[in-house]
Amino acid sequence: MFLSVFEMFKIGIGPSSSHTMGPMVAAARFLDHLRGLPFGVAGLRASLHGSLAFTGQGHATDRAVILGLAGFTLEAYEAERAEAALARIKASGQIAAEGLGSLRFDPARDLIFDYGPPLPGHANGLKLMATDAQGDVIAQETYYSIGGGFVQTEEERARPVADPGPPVPYPFQSAAEMLEMAHASGRDIASMKRANELARMDVSTLDAGLARIWGVMNSCIDRGLTGQGALPGGLGVRRRAGAIHAALRAEAGRNLTAPHTINDWISVYAMAVNEENAAGGQVVTAPTNGAAGVVPATLRYWRDHVPGASTAQTGTFLLTASAIGGLIKHNASISGAECGCQAEVGAAAAMAAAGLAAVLGGTPAQIENAAEIALEHHLGMTCDPVKGLVQVPCIERNGLGAIKAVSAASLALRGDGTHFMPLDNCIEAMRQTGADMSEKYKETSLGGLAVNVPNC
Repeated sequence: MFLSVFEMFKIGIGPSSSHTMGPMVAAARFLDHLRGLPFGVAGLRASLHGSLAFTGQGHATDRAVILGLAGFTLEAYEAERAEAALARIKASGQIAAEGLGSLRFDPARDLIFDYGPPLPGHANGLKLMATDAQGDVIAQETYYSIGGGFVQTEEERARPVADPGPPVPYPFQSAAEMLEMAHASGRDIASMKRANELARMDVSTLDAGLARIWGVMNSCIDRGLTGQGALPGGLGVRRRAGAIHAALRAEAGRNLTAPHTINDWISVYAMAVNEENAAGGQVVTAPTNGAAGVVPATLRYWRDHVPGASTAQTGTFLLTASAIGGLIKHNASISGAECGCQAEVGAAAAMAAAGLAAVLGGTPAQIENAAEIALEHHLGMTCDPVKGLVQVPCIERNGLGAIKAVSAASLALRGDGTHFMPLDNCIEAMRQTGADMSEKYKETSLGGLAVNVPNC
């Protein structure tokens, strides 16, 4: 099992990695598929299923599909150009796709929200179709957005293929194997993860990529700390990170800060990220958009508030966190539509706790313990966003997830790494809990907080 740090931490746009980023990636893949066909096409259609249908509008899934079919990519996304393209497509009923010409596509008619049973492969399913001049479907592909911006076709989902890349020196598939390899090699988790990455890329690419990941995370925090006004979507939720940050700075200047106020600093960093995400800004999946604030907040807390923090260790934090995230994704899920918010904020807290324990000098056993503590105390958490928006309870939930991550790392470092519940067992418990969880509580907005809202 190899999952690159740059697959776990992807630069993208809000508000959702599975509902916004994934569908845009799927649409781009469908265009590539059409370009390889021996015949031409005249029009396009799309249908959204399962969670993509129920919360698609709140997560901008419809916009993402349209923009993806129009040739927009996450890497080159420009908000103003995207808005102009959406207006043009709505007015003309045509999409101009590079290499395919002008294709008939009326969003009101050709983009269907199917509220029936989900497709069999995953809760987040979409079908993309091409039609001929008469409107008959002549090409079709089913895609599943499986969380964190990862996308699989129906065939890939049914018949997974082996990793095609070169072998890596430390191919751990479980936390137990990770600890065994660390003990045998005398390496820590970050250095093993780094060696695996260097089996597939050069040093400069890896280091520049890690620096860029943190740069985008940090910039997202800074933008969120200055943001104002109400978030889009109709709930009227106002940005709070800016006001909280201003109050914290004022209190610090007057020596009014109480010891527990550090929790507010940690929370405000996370909330800043998730307010930016809710506004459709640039974020980094960590491991998803809905949980994008936990890892950056914990890393910013360490860099800005912990004595002795070193910029040079940022890569250690991110590599360690991605190793833990990879184990969770491989053995359970990072998708709210599959396992609820325990798979998103819970996974993010485990990743952040591990990264913090690593840069604070923890042993591999202490790092594994930190991840287990953080994940264990998110088990059972449902995904029940009000109106399908990544706002309530998601924004505050990231702040509390970051606080749990810091507490978990601190507790683990007070011990020697010996603990009762192994991380592997906790990950399996999370998988089982997600499998047993009612679909109402897995990103459909049909239960929980999503249906218990004020009537006025």
